[in-house]
Amino acid sequence: MQTVLQKAKTFIYRNARPLDLARWRYHFENGSKEEVVQTLMCYQNIDGGFGHALEADSWNPLSSPIQTWAATEVLKEIDFDDRDHPIIDGIVHYLESTRQFDSHVWFNTIESNNRYPHASWWHMNRKEDNEYNYNPTACLAGFLFYFAVQGGGTQILACRIISEAVNAFLNSNGQDMHTILCYIRLAQYYERTGLSVENEFPGFISALRQKVSASITQDTAQWEAGYACRPSQYFCTKSDPLYQDNRIMADYECSFIKSTQQQDGSWVVPWCWESYPEQWAVSKNWWKSHIIIKNLLYLKGVDPDWRKI
Repeated sequence: MQTVLQKAKTFIYRNARPLDLARWRYHFENGSKEEVVQTLMCYQNIDGGFGHALEADSWNPLSSPIQTWAATEVLKEIDFDDRDHPIIDGIVHYLESTRQFDSHVWFNTIESNNRYPHASWWHMNRKEDNEYNYNPTACLAGFLFYFAVQGGGTQILACRIISEAVNAFLNSNGQDMHTILCYIRLAQYYERTGLSVENEFPGFISALRQKVSASITQDTAQWEAGYACRPSQYFCTKSDPLYQDNRIMADYECSFIKSTQQQDGSWVVPWCWESYPEQWAVSKNWWKSHIIIKNLLYLKGVDPDWRKI
C-alpha cells in the first residue's frame, strides 16, 4: 500500500508544472533553491513583475500585484534571502514603478485580467474595488521594507504603507483569510529585519493572533463540504506561535489531510470558475499540485511521523 507521500509524489511527477516539480524536489528530495528560483523567473516580465498564470486562477500574461505576490510566496516558502539576486531586484523595481499602485495600495485586481481566462474574483468591475484592500498590499509592503535599501526612499515608502495598513487592520472589525495571511507576512518580514512590530504598533500582534483564531472554521464538517479556513492557511510548523493558539484544530488537520487524499494522490480543489471551462480544467490540475505541496509541508512541519503515513 502506497503512503500519502508516495501517492503525492506520483501525482506531482505525472502532472505538475515545472515550477511545482522544482518546489517538490526542494522540499522533499533535497533539490536546490536555485532550481526553484530559475523556474520561477520564467514567469517574470521585463518590468520585474509576474504574470503568465503564476497565480493559476488568472491567465493574464501581464504583470499584476497579485501574481507578483504569488512569486513572493514561493520565495518565502523556500526561505530565499539573496537581496542581490536579479529576481529580488526585479520585484522591488516593479513595486516601486508600477502604475498598478495608487500610492497607498497595490491593486488587487487589474483591468487587463478581463482580457484573458480567469476566475470571477479576478475580474475587475470598478477601480473603486481596490480601495482600502490590503490583499496583497500588506504582504508586498513587508517584502519591500525587508528587501529595499535600508534607509532609502523605497524603504521609507514601505514604512508609510505598513503604518497605514496596520492602522486599517486595528480599526477594522472583519478581515477575510487571504488578507489576514498578508498581514502575517507583513509581521514576518518586519521582524526579519530585527525590529519588533509590536513595539512599533502596540496591540497589532495580539489582534492579529485573535483574528487568526476567529477566522479558522471550527465546524470541521465544512472542511469537506467546501471552501473553509483551516490552520494550514496561516502556518505549517509547530514552532509557529499560531500553532499553540490553535493546537487542537491544527493537530486535527493532520488527520483530515491524511483521510481525504484521493486515490490519484491529490486533494479536492474546493472552488471552481464560473466561466472558461476548458481553461479551468487545466488550472484545476495546476492547483492540485500546489495543494499537494501545501498539505505535505503542513504534515512535515506538524506531524513527527509524517514520512510513515
